[in-house]
Amino acid sequence: MQTKRTTFTNRGLPYALVLPQLAITAIFFLWPAGQAFYQSFLRQDAFGFRTTFVWLDNYERLFADPSYLNSLWVTAIFAISTTVVSIGLALALAAAVDRMIRSARAYTTLLVWPYAVAPVVAGILWWFMFNPTIGILPYILDQFGYDWNHSLSRLDAMVLIVLAASWKQISYNFLFFLAGLQSIPHSLTEAAAIDGAGPVKRFFTIILPLLSPTTFFLMVVNVVYAMFDTFGIVHGTTEGGPAQSTNILVYKVYNDGFIGLNLGSSAAQSVVLMSIVVTLTVIQFRYIERRVEY
Repeated sequence: MQTKRTTFTNRGLPYALVLPQLAITAIFFLWPAGQAFYQSFLRQDAFGFRTTFVWLDNYERLFADPSYLNSLWVTAIFAISTTVVSIGLALALAAAVDRMIRSARAYTTLLVWPYAVAPVVAGILWWFMFNPTIGILPYILDQFGYDWNHSLSRLDAMVLIVLAASWKQISYNFLFFLAGLQSIPHSLTEAAAIDGAGPVKRFFTIILPLLSPTTFFLMVVNVVYAMFDTFGIVHGTTEGGPAQSTNILVYKVYNDGFIGLNLGSSAAQSVVLMSIVVTLTVIQFRYIERRVEY
């Protein structure tokens, strides 16, 4: 079987076609990343008039700072919790839609809507719902004897941002799981049903292993999402409090750089954050992908 290969008579045409994307990548990613990396070796005075090259001093101070070590721990808890909740709920919803015959399209459309909501808007929506004074959910929880207050309770604050971040990401995960479920041949599940396998056994022995490529992909995407794209959610709900219990790494970069004006430390934090995400992605592809069944 011969594969068709595209040939260009003009040698410069392929480079011209990819030039716009390369320019966007260089201007909006490579250049800022290079500036942040260089800034991480500098220190400015309080007025920003003098800059000193301090080598690795910013990194040494960073890992000796208890507040930064706390942010590392908080980010790990937040990323794992958000990934598990969003993937688990999305898989359950996709399985429910896959079994529906009527109104499946309307159900899918309603589930996709939250993905169009901006992160900061999603954070504010959940802040209103969980507001101890005017929120409906704290009122309901109070009827069961639980006094909700994310402004004072560290646990309540973490639960709030995990729920808001997961709700925002469920729609994205749902679409991929639904596509994966619909691509599984019905003959496999029908043969297992004839052999006496129940719905639960069919799901865990046939459907879930066949969904492992989709699950692996979504696991990588959700970890990156929790590390980078949840700034607006934290800013709109807890602003890193109480007592830095929700001060994740990406929010600490903003807090130290734009509020505290410690640009050298903020740049070092952004470099460390990027390194953590790249390392986690490499580990996932290097070791976890081996267990994925294609």
